[in-house]
This record gives sequence, C-alpha cells and structure tokens, in this order.
Amino acid sequence: MADIIYTLEGGVYFNITNQCPCNCAFCIRNQTDTVGEAKEMWYHGSEPTLEEVKAAIDQWGFSNVDNAVFCGYGEPTCRLDVLLAAARYLRTVNPQIKLRLNTNGLSDLINQRPTAKEIGLAFDSVSISLNEPDSDAYDKITRNIYPGRAYPAMLDFAKECGKYCDDVRLSVVDVIGAENIAKSKKIADDMGVKFVCRSFDKGR
Repeated sequence: MADIIYTLEGGVYFNITNQCPCNCAFCIRNQTDTVGEAKEMWYHGSEPTLEEVKAAIDQWGFSNVDNAVFCGYGEPTCRLDVLLAAARYLRTVNPQIKLRLNTNGLSDLINQRPTAKEIGLAFDSVSISLNEPDSDAYDKITRNIYPGRAYPAMLDFAKECGKYCDDVRLSVVDVIGAENIAKSKKIADDMGVKFVCRSFDKGR
C-alpha cells in the first residue's frame, strides 16, 4: 500500500486517496511518482480504510507533532467521511495539533451536498486551489469534470468555509503568469481571505 503519512520539507502530510475530479495541467502527480520522503504515493487497488488511517496515526506518533496537512495525490474530500473522522481522531491523540486541508474546493459537487461547515469546523486552516481568475481559464487548466459549474462552486465553498474557519486561503501556482496572479490575488482580497502563490518547482 502507498504511504498514508509522509513528510515534505519537515511537514507531515496525509495521503488518503488518489481520486480527483480534476486533471490539472500542472499537477505534480503527472511529474513524479513520489513527493518528499514518501516511498509510494499511488494506491494500486483499495485505498486505506479509516482503521488503517488510525493505525498509521498511532504508528507515527503525533503527540509531539504541531501541524499536519491533508493533501496527498488526490482530492481528500473525495473521501469526506474518512477525512473528517481522521481529523477528529488526530485531535484525540493531540488536542493541540493544528490541522490544514489542501483542497480543490469542489467538495460540494463531489459529495452532492453542502460540506463547508463540516470542513471549516474540523480544520484550523483550509487552503483552496483557485488556480485561475476566471471560469473558462479554470476549466482549461484544471480539466475538471464539472465544466462551467466548478469555478463558481469553488468560490461559494471558499466563502462558506470563511464563516467557520478563521484561516481560509485561495492559492494559485506560479505558472499562470504575473497578470493572472495579480487578478487572483484581488479575488482573494475582495473575499477577505488569504492569498498564496505556490511554487511549481518546489511542489508546494
């Protein structure tokens, strides 16, 4: 089985699924089979059960870990029940741990219901991939399965998360060019959330 937990530049990350409704042109999983210290990121066959995720948490030992990020090679909200249950379990192991979710923001479409409240309350930080400053460009670069619907759904999800989580971020990757980065930052500023420009070369 692939690594459920891995490290990248000193950070601790969770990889609970390879599923994703997007096939982003810049996605790191199209560039390499592993990230950071992981030995294997692809699940060939079944993905980890909640009990297997809990066992990985117990084996890792999170009592002295300050922060953890749910990210991996897929979209964590594709397995929303496992995601939320794992976050709750981590807090029983270490009530002081800070948890971040890296997401494409399409959870409501994926799960066919509103999910921002559950997610916003479960995580200390939610980082949402804005990717581009308009819907057409977003569909082109993400190659998602919800063309025309994904971009507004992602923005609505970000706004809703902001009602329940104090640290919501919209992010882009630096490959989209300075003009689009500036436009994307304005969207985040107008929404009242943080803006992050991620490095493609560093993979984060």
